[in-house]
Amino acid sequence: MQQLEGFGKFLESLRGKMSLREAAHKSGLSHAYIRDLELERNRSTNEKIKPSPVTLKKLSDAYNYSYTELMEKAGYLEKEGMANTDVDIPFEDILFIEVSMKEITYHTHTGRLNRNVNSLIDFSSFLDKLEDLDFKKMDTDLFVNLHHVQKYLEKEGKLYFDSLGLGKHVVMAAIRQKKYHELIIRSVARNTGMSVGYQFDRSPGGDSLFSSLKRPI
Repeated sequence: MQQLEGFGKFLESLRGKMSLREAAHKSGLSHAYIRDLELERNRSTNEKIKPSPVTLKKLSDAYNYSYTELMEKAGYLEKEGMANTDVDIPFEDILFIEVSMKEITYHTHTGRLNRNVNSLIDFSSFLDKLEDLDFKKMDTDLFVNLHHVQKYLEKEGKLYFDSLGLGKHVVMAAIRQKKYHELIIRSVARNTGMSVGYQFDRSPGGDSLFSSLKRPI
């Protein structure tokens, strides 16, 4: 399905009298990016751009407009399309999920599973489900299950799913790292069995592991 001709103008009409900065505040997107989407091009590179399903969800919420219809007009959905977000593995076994324009990739300790999302009508409820299951958005198209994070390297913005930091890992966006920093620390402590008597090692020689608090003798 092709994107609606003049889709950028359509997005601008949805924004209506709302200022770009107000739209940015409501959606969590930058006002410059919203304007680029309305112009259908990146003003820095002059390249054509298209909003991802995640971006469209944010605009749908901000403008109080049907997410399904927005996905249809953007060319992601056929009107009678069916969602394909179901997987044959429990969500609690999933380490992290990557969402692209064409597919969802579920990562586990033993491998990964892809699902096509060209007809993702239920994408909105899918994102809500991830939030309920304690998956947090760590980058534009990356959702991490905090119940599995075993090691946090703050300087590199990396989250590992094993305590030695030798296996699978993801890299967070800087803005997400700042937002979830304390939550990640608490999650790692919980997942590794550390008590609240531990703190995060920020020393120059530390590798962002937890270290025990020194108590006076």
